[in-house]
Amino acid sequence: MADLSTSYMGLKLKSPIIAGSSGLSTSVKNLVEMEKYGAGAIVLKSIFEEQIRYETEKLITDRTEAIKVMGKAYDDILSEKDDVYTYQEAQSYLTNFAQEHTLNEYLNFIREAKKAVSIPVIASINCVSAYKWQYFARRIQEAGADAIELNIYVLPSDPSRSSVQNEQIYTEIYNEVKKYTTLPVSIKLGYYFSSLSSTLQLISQSGISAMVLFNRPYSPDLDIRTNSLTSGGILSQPGEHYHTLRWVAMLAGKLGCDIAAATGIQDGDTVAKMILAGANTVQVTSCLYKSGIEQLQVMLQGLENWMKEMNYNSLDDFRGKMCQSNLENPAVFERVQFMKLYSEIE
Repeated sequence: MADLSTSYMGLKLKSPIIAGSSGLSTSVKNLVEMEKYGAGAIVLKSIFEEQIRYETEKLITDRTEAIKVMGKAYDDILSEKDDVYTYQEAQSYLTNFAQEHTLNEYLNFIREAKKAVSIPVIASINCVSAYKWQYFARRIQEAGADAIELNIYVLPSDPSRSSVQNEQIYTEIYNEVKKYTTLPVSIKLGYYFSSLSSTLQLISQSGISAMVLFNRPYSPDLDIRTNSLTSGGILSQPGEHYHTLRWVAMLAGKLGCDIAAATGIQDGDTVAKMILAGANTVQVTSCLYKSGIEQLQVMLQGLENWMKEMNYNSLDDFRGKMCQSNLENPAVFERVQFMKLYSEIE
């Protein structure tokens, strides 16, 4: 029987497949099922930075309490708000959401999750700024989480902000979070950078434990019958893994942290590809919505069958074997081979 165990952020995982942050990871019953069917770890559904802001400003009204919790005067905290990425519609939605989903509920769920499963539980914070909400990381650690994933979503859509300003947000957020916790911290991020390779390398050297490549951005769509804005496809499709595969292969061995591959990973063969490219783990969500949580077991069985066929006994036997630095022709991941491809199409 193949050894599917691996290490991620210093945590020992029984398998390389992590159940990513989603609505499925808001139920203890689902968490138990995820462990049963072979998940190596679970990322809980994200709590939003705006929720933390809302409750902090709502509940901390006493200057003395502010100093106790945040380490400084509340008036000073409010003066430091960074509203660059604040939109009225988003604030309204998140304020209502925060009223129904409190921080204490999130912390209590972490405690329940840790009692229910034996695999690592990773808390997730969806954030966009370096506003002083990071003290909440301490409470996450006290609740028993094994690690924290920062899902940082900064779309460089403001032409008045330089690429350097946008990129600095990632390290600023991480540096602030690490003031409050000793837990391993990963950053889940997108690919909207002016120089993706050098930026990710720089972020990886900030001290983070892992990088999740990539988060799947919200995609808008237009309803041409009602002239209204709608959402594009929410769930990823199998073909979307190619983009991640390329960058994992090019960055493996060059980053100062572990790599988790994400987006479009829906079967055992694709898990094998990502590990061959150099990933430590993969994260899956869409396939669990489409095929059920038991798809985890199907994927692991597919991975194990392939390993047996190729005479691999452990993940370390082939991890990174097909990354850019280990290929005879490393340019294949960089140069789009359209000439060769299209010359064969009649």
